Amino acid sequence: MLRRTISRQIQNIFPAFVLLFAFALNYYDPFFIITNLRNQTFDLYQRIKPREYIDPATVAGVGVKIIDVDDESLNRLGQWPWPRTLIADLVARAANAGAYAVVFDVVFAEPDRTSPEQFLAQLGNSPQLKQVSQTLGKLPDHDEILADVMRQANVVTGFTLTEAANKFEPVRKSGFSYAGDDPRQFIPLFNGAVTNLSIIEKASSGNGSFNFITERDNVVRRVPLLVRKGDTLYPTLVMEALRIIQGASTFIVKSSGANMAESFGEKTGITAIKVGRIEVPTTSSGQAWVHYTEDVPSRRIPAWQLFGDKFDPSRVAGSILFVGPSAAGLKDLRATPLNPAAAGVEVHIQLLEQILLGRFLSRPDWAEGAEIVFLVTFGTIILFLLRQVSAISCALVAMGGIAFAISASWYLYSGYQWLLDPIGPSITVGLMFISGTLINFLRTEAEKAQVRGAFSQYLSPALVEQLARDPSRLKLGGETREMTFLFCDVRGFTTISEQFKGNPQGLTRLINRFLTPMTDIILAKGGTIDKYMGDCIMAFWNAPLDVPNHAFQACTTSLQMFEDLEVLNKDLEAEAERENRPFYPLKIGIGLNTGDCVVGNMGSEQRFDYSVLGDSVNLASRLESQSKNYGAHVVVGEASYGKIKDEFAFIELDLIAVKGKTEAVRIYSLEGNRELSASESFQTFKRAHDRMLVAYRAQRWDEASEWLGKLRPNGHANQTLYDLYEERITEYRASPPGADWDGAYVASTK
Repeated sequence: MLRRTISRQIQNIFPAFVLLFAFALNYYDPFFIITNLRNQTFDLYQRIKPREYIDPATVAGVGVKIIDVDDESLNRLGQWPWPRTLIADLVARAANAGAYAVVFDVVFAEPDRTSPEQFLAQLGNSPQLKQVSQTLGKLPDHDEILADVMRQANVVTGFTLTEAANKFEPVRKSGFSYAGDDPRQFIPLFNGAVTNLSIIEKASSGNGSFNFITERDNVVRRVPLLVRKGDTLYPTLVMEALRIIQGASTFIVKSSGANMAESFGEKTGITAIKVGRIEVPTTSSGQAWVHYTEDVPSRRIPAWQLFGDKFDPSRVAGSILFVGPSAAGLKDLRATPLNPAAAGVEVHIQLLEQILLGRFLSRPDWAEGAEIVFLVTFGTIILFLLRQVSAISCALVAMGGIAFAISASWYLYSGYQWLLDPIGPSITVGLMFISGTLINFLRTEAEKAQVRGAFSQYLSPALVEQLARDPSRLKLGGETREMTFLFCDVRGFTTISEQFKGNPQGLTRLINRFLTPMTDIILAKGGTIDKYMGDCIMAFWNAPLDVPNHAFQACTTSLQMFEDLEVLNKDLEAEAERENRPFYPLKIGIGLNTGDCVVGNMGSEQRFDYSVLGDSVNLASRLESQSKNYGAHVVVGEASYGKIKDEFAFIELDLIAVKGKTEAVRIYSLEGNRELSASESFQTFKRAHDRMLVAYRAQRWDEASEWLGKLRPNGHANQTLYDLYEERITEYRASPPGADWDGAYVASTK
C-alpha cells in the first residue's frame, strides 16, 4: 500500500519538475538546443514556401541586379583582381546605361599592381629600362582613374570589420540620429577593419560594411544593418544603397525607450532603422531576417556581358547594381536556408529586394513571450489531464497541442511573414506527456515481465512480446493468414548418426552447431521458428508479425542457409582432419510453399502451442521430401514462385501430385539470386530446359531425349533431375501414358 502511494506521488510530482525544466530550457537555452531546432524549422518553412520573386522595379521603381564576377568573366576579362582601369570602365558603362548606383561587394585595399608606378617598382632600376620608366611614369595612376570615374557616378564602396585590432578607420559618409536607448550597446563590437584605399573611399558616394554574422551552424539567416567599430556606427552596403538612391544623409535608429516602442523600462534593443522614407524593422541587435527566394537567373548579369558591343542598356537602367563574385575560386560563398553555397552578394540583394518591396520577414518582439505563455499554459493543462484521463485521451490532447503550435506557426509565417517557434512548446508538451506516462509504462512493464519470465523458455520471442502486450491471447484459436512456409531437413542423417553411436553428446553438439546458424538466418529475415524435429526445421513468415514480402524473405533465407552451411562444413572438415576421423558433410534439402493457413494457439485447454494448420503447410513438407528425388537444393511451390519469379533464378522441375494429394502442382528449383537469373548463360540454359519439358509433356520422346543430351554438359545442369527424366522416358516408350496425359507425375512416396 505504501509503495503504491509513493508511486502515485512520483507520478504527480515528476511531470511538474519536467514542466519547470522545460520552461528553464526554453527561457535560458544554455546549449542552444531550442535555438538550433527553431532555426532549422524556420529554414524548412522557407524551403517549403520561399518568398515569391517580384522585380522591385515594378513596385518601387528601382531594380536590383548583380554584376556577377563569375568564372566565365574571369576567363574573358582576366584573373581577379582586375585592373582598376577595367573597374572604372565597368562603372562608367553602368552609369551611362542609366544605373542608379553601383555597389561593390569587394574591397580595394591595396594599390592596383598594374598601375604604372606599381609596375615600375617591380622592374627595378636597370639602366636599360630607364627610357621605358620615364615614359611609363607619365601615365596616370589606375587608382586615380577609378576615383575620377567614381566621383561622376553613385558608387558605394565596401569594407569589412575584423576582430583583430588595427589602425584603419572606414570613412563614414552618413550621419546617425538616435531615438531611445543608445544603439551602440546592442550591436556587436569589432576592433579592426579592412578598408579601401583612401583615394577610392573618398571618391565614393557611400561606404558600407559587407560583414555577415552567421548562426552557429554558419547559415546566413539574418544580416546586420549596422556595424560598430569602437564607438563608431557604420551602415552596411544595403543601407548605404538605400540612402544613396533616396538622396538621404542620415540614419535614424529606433531603440527601446523611443516613442511608440514599448519596452516597459527594459533595454530590449533596437526595433527599427529608418533612412529617407523607408523604415526597416530589425532584431534587438540591429539585424534583419532575410526572406529568400529561389534562384532567379535574371537577377545576375555576368560582368563580361557589360563590356560587349551588343549589351542592352535597359538591362541595368533604373537599377542598383551590386558587383560581387560568384566564382568558386574567390571563396565568397555563404550557406543560406535555400542554398548551401550561395554567393555572398546574393544575400545582400535579396535583403534589399524585400526592403524595397516592403515585405519583411520578422520575429516580433512579443514572440518569445507568447511562446512562453503557450508553453506554461498548455503544459499545465497536460499536467492536470495526466491525473484525470486515460493515457490515450491525454495523448490526443498533447498531439492536438503540438498540431496547434505547428499549424499556428506556419499560418503566421505564410500569411504574415512572422516567425514564431513551434519547436519549444511542442517539445515541452511532448516531454510532459512522456514523463507522465513513463511511470505508468514502467509499472506496466514490471507486470509484463512476469509473463515474459513464465513463457520465454517455451515460446518464440515475438510471440512472448505479443502475449505480454495482450495476455488475452492466451487462449485456443487462431486466424487465417497468407504465409510462406519453410521445411529444412538434413540428408543422410542416419549415416551421420552412426558415427556417434558411442558419443551421443557429440551428436547433440553437431545438431546444435547446425541448428544455431540456420535459426539465426531465419530470425534475421523476419521468420518464426515453429518447431525443431530432430534434424528438421519448420519455420514460417508473416506470423505472428506482418512480413509484407514473406515469399521473397523465405527464398533469400534459403540461399543464405546454403552459404552458411558451406562455411560450417569447412570447419567440420578441418576438425575431422585434426582428429583423424572420417568427414561426412552436412547436406540439406529445403521445401518452400506459400498459401493461406490458420495460425494461432493449437492444442488442448490444458496445454497448447503456437503453430499453423493447413494444406499449404503439408505441401511445403512434401516439397522438402521431394528435393532429394529431384536433386534440387530448394523446391518451391507454384504459389511462392508466382510471387517472386522475377527476383530469383528458377527452373521448373515437374508437374507433380505429391503423396496424399490428387491435384498436381508445378514445382520449381531455386537456383540462385537475381544476378544469376539475369545472366545470358542461365537464360540460354533455361530456354533449353523449358523446351525439353514441352517435348516431354507432348510425348515427343526422341526430341525430349535429344534436349536432355544437350543440357547435360551445361554447367547449370542438374544431373539427378535429368537421370529421372531419362528413366521416365524409357518407361513411357514401353508403356505410353495415353493421349489425355497432361504431363503430371503422381508421387508414390512422401
